[in-house]
Amino acid sequence: MEHKRKPDSISGNHSKVDRSKKGREGVVVGAGTKLKNDQFSGWEEPAFVKSTARKHVSINSTLDNPYDVDIEYYQPLYANPISLLSNSKSGLQARAALDFIQLSGFTHFEFQSTFKTTVKTIQNYATQQLKLDSVLSEKLLKAFALFEKGIGVFGSPQAFHDWLNQPAFGLGNELPYTLMDTITGIMLIEEELIRLEYGDLA
Repeated sequence: MEHKRKPDSISGNHSKVDRSKKGREGVVVGAGTKLKNDQFSGWEEPAFVKSTARKHVSINSTLDNPYDVDIEYYQPLYANPISLLSNSKSGLQARAALDFIQLSGFTHFEFQSTFKTTVKTIQNYATQQLKLDSVLSEKLLKAFALFEKGIGVFGSPQAFHDWLNQPAFGLGNELPYTLMDTITGIMLIEEELIRLEYGDLA
């Protein structure tokens, strides 16, 4: 039996979503296009993810309490290349982007520069319980994985966020966060974190 979830709210207004009709959930393209695609409508998060205790994030509080998200909720979704590929192609729920903002402490400008979509658009998608497209889903999962690594190196999300906004010698003195708009850039940051982990200077 499907469990109904109370609708999220923005500024106190409740938006009801009709869950009685199968195949109506859309897939959201990063640029803002909504596609109806029945092949994704039946996708559910894995049971081991559902069983993980998760601290939900209110749609209208993405910057009220930064860093207040349990990253363990997302770890199984990128735990190995097959999981990353499968969950990217299935599409993350839009609320994952809001969770990333909460975890990372990204400003709206930083998020929009990195993921090429607006926070307002993501909020609208989340209230409609839409999914992100595969490209944006993959980038988000890679970003979650990057923050897991960064937290391990720097000790906290805030410390890692601060480092992302400082020129990094190993990255050509670029601000690391400005490289996060591509998968290749995220991989370069991961390599820099490994160097720092093993004692190289920033």
